[in-house]
Amino acid sequence: MKLTTNIFSTALAGLTLLLACGAAQGADTNKGRQLFAANCAICHGQTGRSVMPGAPNFDRGEGLLRPDFTLLTAIRSGKNAMPAFQGILPDRDILDVIAYLRTLH
Repeated sequence: MKLTTNIFSTALAGLTLLLACGAAQGADTNKGRQLFAANCAICHGQTGRSVMPGAPNFDRGEGLLRPDFTLLTAIRSGKNAMPAFQGILPDRDILDVIAYLRTLH
């Protein structure tokens, strides 16, 4: 029963976060494209084809087979050479970038 409660609490917290940052209203892929060009393309390429070794190729869908909330968390935290974007981009903007990335594949 405790495991079920923890899973429910985690799911509820994730849903609350997504609703709070406006995910239920739909993403703006045009804004996501602009943010990607300004913040991500230097490593991930203008078209999503990686220009830095080890960075995912988004034009082939690499790294996108995860839920938006998981990708949001990863972008907030950063990884390897990728900086953390928490405090740099609001969650709404990160979700717009994620929506744009999903159009590349």
